[in-house]
Amino acid sequence: MNAAKIREKIAFSVLGLITLLVVIPILMIIVYIVKNSLGVISWEFITQSPRNGMKEGGIFPAIVGTIVLIVGTMVFSLPLGVLSAVYLVEYARDNFFTRLIKLSVVNLSGIPSIVYGLFGFTLFVLFLKLGTSILAGSLTLAIMSLPVIITATKEALESVPLSFREISLSLGATRWQTVRYCVLPYAIPGILTGTVLSLSRAAGETAPILFTVAAFYLPRLPRSVFDQVMALPYHLYVIATQVPNIPVGISFATCFVLIAMVFLMNLVSIILRAHYRKKKLW
Repeated sequence: MNAAKIREKIAFSVLGLITLLVVIPILMIIVYIVKNSLGVISWEFITQSPRNGMKEGGIFPAIVGTIVLIVGTMVFSLPLGVLSAVYLVEYARDNFFTRLIKLSVVNLSGIPSIVYGLFGFTLFVLFLKLGTSILAGSLTLAIMSLPVIITATKEALESVPLSFREISLSLGATRWQTVRYCVLPYAIPGILTGTVLSLSRAAGETAPILFTVAAFYLPRLPRSVFDQVMALPYHLYVIATQVPNIPVGISFATCFVLIAMVFLMNLVSIILRAHYRKKKLW
């Protein structure tokens, strides 16, 4: 075996070891959560409201609130993010201003979520007078999700071969027809990946909803977009830090449900991504 082969085997071994160091702790955490929540997870836990100071009952209002916030975030962030990326990639000229916008978008994705929470509280709750509501919380989460969606969509659009655009334009199609029928369909898997990653992050964030929408406890479900809601990440924070003598299993079971929701979102994304990848021509 020559030296190049030996170096290759060493490199692959190191990469595999690093991957195991990342994956194994995550699997151990998931197994630990599942093990401690099995005695609490039940149909009643999922479909009932909390009782007796959250020490009994279920988490149904928090599940509904989380789903409402995810849907609201997607409604505001997905069209804005995709259309912004389409403009930056397909229409905007390459100049200093455009490069500054692209750099700003990348840097915005690294801002701590608590900053988005304070920004959403100042802009939507105080300045626009939306109050602590589903609307304010969804808009705050949408702003937090936009950089990831724009970046993922931009990279997905740029991965489509330039020849697709050239052939379409040479056949007499307009720029928009080229984008609509020749570019976007092949970029959908990448767009889906970025969207689900950003929504998964939004579903598990506590800081942005802490100031804009989350309620400590609500005896009823929301009736309009101007109502507050309970949400799983904030509910988990509350029962873990604010409620004394609560059974440990309730905290683990709440955590399990939150992870299951994120896993389900990723599963749907994987199925859709596989479906659209089959249509790729290269």
